[in-house]
Amino acid sequence: MKDFLKDLNKEQYEAVVNSEGPSMIIAGAGSGKTRVLTYRIAHLLEKGVDPFNVLALTFTNKAAREMKERVIQLIGDGEARNVWMGTFHSVFAKILRIEGHHLGYPSHFTIYDTDDSKKLIRNIIKEMNLDPKVYVPNFVRSRISMAKSHIIGPEDYAANSEIITADESGAKPLIKDIYKSYNARLKRSDAMDFDDLLFNTYVLFHSFAEVLYKYQLKFRYILVDEYQDTNQAQYLIVKKLAANTENICVVGDDAQSIYAFRGANIQNILNFRKDYPDYKLFKLEQNYRSTKVIVDAANKVITFNKDQIKKTVWTDNGKGEKIGFIKATSDNEEGKLVADAIFSAKMNQQRPNSDFAILYRTNAQSRSMEEALRKLNIPYRIYGGQSFYNRKEIKDLLAYFRLVINPNDEEALQRAISTPSRGIGKTSMQHIIVTAEAQGVSMWEVINNPQKYALKVNSGILNKLSVFTTMIKSFAAEMKKKEAYEVAKLIANGSGLIRMFREEETPEGISRVENMEELLNSVKEYSERGAEANEGDLDSQGGLEEFMQEVALFTDADKEDGDNDKVSLMTIHAAKGLEFPFVFIVGLEENLFPSVQSVSTRTDLEEERRLFYVAITRAEVKVTLSYAESRYRWGQFSFSEPSRFLEEIDENLLDIPHKTALKTAPSGNGPSGSGNYYPSSGKRNLKPVGSSVSSAAHADFQPDDTTGLVTGMEVEHPKFGKGKVVAIEGTGPNKKATVFFNGIGNKNLLLRFAKLKVLG
Repeated sequence: MKDFLKDLNKEQYEAVVNSEGPSMIIAGAGSGKTRVLTYRIAHLLEKGVDPFNVLALTFTNKAAREMKERVIQLIGDGEARNVWMGTFHSVFAKILRIEGHHLGYPSHFTIYDTDDSKKLIRNIIKEMNLDPKVYVPNFVRSRISMAKSHIIGPEDYAANSEIITADESGAKPLIKDIYKSYNARLKRSDAMDFDDLLFNTYVLFHSFAEVLYKYQLKFRYILVDEYQDTNQAQYLIVKKLAANTENICVVGDDAQSIYAFRGANIQNILNFRKDYPDYKLFKLEQNYRSTKVIVDAANKVITFNKDQIKKTVWTDNGKGEKIGFIKATSDNEEGKLVADAIFSAKMNQQRPNSDFAILYRTNAQSRSMEEALRKLNIPYRIYGGQSFYNRKEIKDLLAYFRLVINPNDEEALQRAISTPSRGIGKTSMQHIIVTAEAQGVSMWEVINNPQKYALKVNSGILNKLSVFTTMIKSFAAEMKKKEAYEVAKLIANGSGLIRMFREEETPEGISRVENMEELLNSVKEYSERGAEANEGDLDSQGGLEEFMQEVALFTDADKEDGDNDKVSLMTIHAAKGLEFPFVFIVGLEENLFPSVQSVSTRTDLEEERRLFYVAITRAEVKVTLSYAESRYRWGQFSFSEPSRFLEEIDENLLDIPHKTALKTAPSGNGPSGSGNYYPSSGKRNLKPVGSSVSSAAHADFQPDDTTGLVTGMEVEHPKFGKGKVVAIEGTGPNKKATVFFNGIGNKNLLLRFAKLKVLG
């Protein structure tokens, strides 16, 4: 036998060689989990186990490939390639290709991807004459997917009073019928969707004892990676397969269970000891990845969770730097400070861009980070997602902006006219394109004057085109009268884009709405930068056209060049399993991280805390935490409270600059009246104290507090001179005044930035 086992520490060695019976390996972050799995497989093969009798299940193809390559490196290419190793879905699909005839499927059955499933559901909804705004295809698909992951078929779904009551209370009582029709159509097409690969494998083993027994004898040793992420279907299938020999080894970390929204059930790993009372427990607690400061911080944070398997992660690595802390006045400034910190570390320590990662709770947060990095010419990549301005929903909304500005922009027109769906199909669009080319005019000209150009479409399509052109022209008219943000918000709502994604009622739909909200925030901030530069003058802020020019410059810089030396930007969910020398965790604010949907129950809050634990433990050398005192939410400027997670890190591990300057915020409502100021906890002060924006363009001009400004007051402005307030609108930080200045006329001023001396 080869002596590769000498590479293992004591705990890893015990976890590898004790290969008989049920075993649970709790692997702390950075403790060598993949190494233990790999060596355990290699050890089984080295001691004579037939590789065809070994089943190793993972969640990603990347993890499966990496494990197989490592086994081959340890014991050679020969037998290692015969191990059944892959993702749950790929392994079970292989079994169903062989055994699917028991369920009436041919070996060449089709596997529907997400788009195929959504298209089929959309067609069924249409055929049933249901309103797609009520029965949103994405939501219906999500509902069916969750049912299948819990082994609930169409008949069981329809017979479950709790499920039916929930659908009825949501005004969607016919989902059960859609589900039944959907499954029947799949079967008729000899097709399975992604969830069926699990569902049908369970049905196969449950209904055909001889098939189950065959695979129980075949898979004498079962290893499951990331067991804390298994859902009900995966759990039940693995339990059935392992029932004969109970040679099951599960590897995971309950502290890194972060996928409940996908159906993962943390109780699967917490209850392993109940399923297998004679199990052996191995704890991998030595962290090889991070500094002592990082390990200690993560350990302290996770102690606040009650529902966990206790372990003490430790490291022999050096103490390392204290955890950095950035307190910004706004999300835009947060992006700038993070980018500055990356630039400084790069220069001072001669680090490549690839050593840095910025992690956030929601995709929408990437926007301010991207813009700040671009301004410093720091290349970056969006990991597991698209650049903010390249996301579909952002491109959809930008298409409307472009079309309102320039109706002859044909690419923008084709995108806008089809999203949301207006019943103007491909055939009609082809007629429009052909007519425009034949007449030598733009598509807009054709749809705006269909009779003039003899457009060959029916009266129903003509009416829909008229509604569309009227809408675009109304937006254009408003653009001449309103500031950029007001027009952008009008377009986002009036176009139906926000309503379309909100009605999906899925995590993807919510994310898309958040991204569009962030784009509107960007327009708002662009407007106010112009207003601030002009002492509050909203008339000099730059309009939607100028904003689009700025966006165009940003997006042109976002082209792939094959260079891997880039800063990584990603959600924390996407970061699981990765590691970086320097990690910035941004947006640590209440109702953002933890998210507003996750603070009402202990279960949800503990998952958010595990997410924070995962974020911290991605770092090797240094972690930096940041939060913004204020953010825009749907164009409303509001103050933010620092995340409770910041309070859970030992103070001696944090590097908080200028501690004495961090004043306690008063209790009660903030300036906006939104109630976002909170009393200090007394532990240490990280609370917001209000905007730090201040400037004095004229040293001898002393502006007054304009909180009590009312119509009729005489005021003086450093740029426009003396004037009289003729109108007041808005509240808090959004309060505006219209002032008549002698020789100039009316000026609209944002009082948060306007410098006014009250004369009486």
